Amino acid sequence: MRALQLERLDGPEGLKLVDVPEPEAGDQVLIDVVAAGVSFPDLLLTQGKYQMKPPLPFVPGVDVAGVVRSAPAGAGVKAGDKVMAFTMLGGWADVVAVAPGMTFRIPEGWSFEAAAGTVMNYHTAYFALHRRGRLRTGETVMIHGGAGGLGTAAIQVARGSGARVFAVVSTEEKAEVARSAGADRAFLSSGDWVSRVMDATKGKGVGMVFDSVGGDMFDQSIKCVAPEGRLLVVGFASGRIPEVKVNRLLLNNIDVVGVAWGAFVMQKPQYAAEAGKALAGLADKGFVEPVVSKVFPLEQAADALRELESRQATGKVVLRLREG
Repeated sequence: MRALQLERLDGPEGLKLVDVPEPEAGDQVLIDVVAAGVSFPDLLLTQGKYQMKPPLPFVPGVDVAGVVRSAPAGAGVKAGDKVMAFTMLGGWADVVAVAPGMTFRIPEGWSFEAAAGTVMNYHTAYFALHRRGRLRTGETVMIHGGAGGLGTAAIQVARGSGARVFAVVSTEEKAEVARSAGADRAFLSSGDWVSRVMDATKGKGVGMVFDSVGGDMFDQSIKCVAPEGRLLVVGFASGRIPEVKVNRLLLNNIDVVGVAWGAFVMQKPQYAAEAGKALAGLADKGFVEPVVSKVFPLEQAADALRELESRQATGKVVLRLREG
């Protein structure tokens, strides 16, 4: 089968299309991949900057969507089902073997491209907002990077959970993407966005910040978290891991909360089913509908990664492997 293999840690240039044996099914779900997501972890993996450092060569790809070829008894899916799944590695290949607990049916009416960018982003958003952030109906949630794949997922999950949603983005084009995804307000990160957020909350601040950017955005965010609010540490897309001046946390009784969905479901895999059921309910109600920006053929995965690297991408970038 075809697979895109990373042979050296040179970023997107280290990828090579190769022919490798198909995986053995064992006790896993075997999926013929139609589309695969392109994510920021994939980019970091190609650069050797991700916290997980698999030995070379390896096949990137954390999310896929396709058709079940075979499934073990009790898997919850069967041959012929259209599914989306979390692979962590190996998704950029014609066939993948995935744990049954990380395989989910695609909602009615969704394309394979939309489903390919769903599991990691939406499960991360749900876990962050509900399990770690303890989101309450009516709260105001501020989401950094609100036009990206994870940002739009967080907007939709927060909105579907009854929150008022603010997004912080870098351009007016991205502001429109965030608003289209469901954000009530979108603020440009240039200039004094903290003052604009405080004005929009009548000086109270926001109940929760969903921060996948880190760096300066984290530093500034602490200034607009309401008393007893939560600042969720989801990632560091800016490249700088921030440090906390804890006197600010003390004065306003603020929680800084770590969010690592992948590590959590490795320890408690049963949580994936709970989140999957909740997200399926939000999809049925029309709140969850993945935003896909660009679709590339598998052979152009390096170009897809460069879209993320240049910060030009909005929504989810996807690879198409076959017709489905």
